[in-house]
Amino acid sequence: MAINRTPVLKRCRQLGLDPVVLGYSSNKTSKREPKRRRKESEYGMQLREKQKVKFIYGVLEKQFRGYYEKAKRMPGITGDNLMIILESRLDSVIFRLGFARTRKEARQIVTHGHITVNGRRVDVPSFRVKAGDLVAVAPKSKDLLVIKSALVSNERFQVPAWLEVDIEKLQGSVLSLPTRDQIDLEIREQLIVELYSK
Repeated sequence: MAINRTPVLKRCRQLGLDPVVLGYSSNKTSKREPKRRRKESEYGMQLREKQKVKFIYGVLEKQFRGYYEKAKRMPGITGDNLMIILESRLDSVIFRLGFARTRKEARQIVTHGHITVNGRRVDVPSFRVKAGDLVAVAPKSKDLLVIKSALVSNERFQVPAWLEVDIEKLQGSVLSLPTRDQIDLEIREQLIVELYSK
């Protein structure tokens, strides 16, 4: 599997992203002067927006293209559908519920088999949740330090309205699939649609 080894904060700086989106602290201040960018072309803006979304959700090109094709076939606005598909991935839901400090950590928790959906163990980060699903930490994993420390550091963490969390039971319910308004990412998904429509 391809792995992007670029340091997260450096990649965030390149894409103009706030590291908080990925669950990282942005307290570090850069000592270097920002480079003056020449005027970006239309293609450059579209490509940057696509790279931004792929980086946030940790998705590679082939899989991302598949999500786009699926979003295009769904009723409604393609860009909105794409964001909803990405946000309803299991690793993203785990991050949103506050069971992981970062999206990378959420992906690892799922991959290692610490999560159940409707009582069945799921170890595929790209598994898509549906309205009514019950996502929980597996019984044997409830004492995991990584999950406990995430809950402590995410005490003031705001769980989105489309999810409901029960910290005591270490589980969350998917009340409904998110709408685009409920996804708090500054992404111009229409640029991605334009890029793939060429």
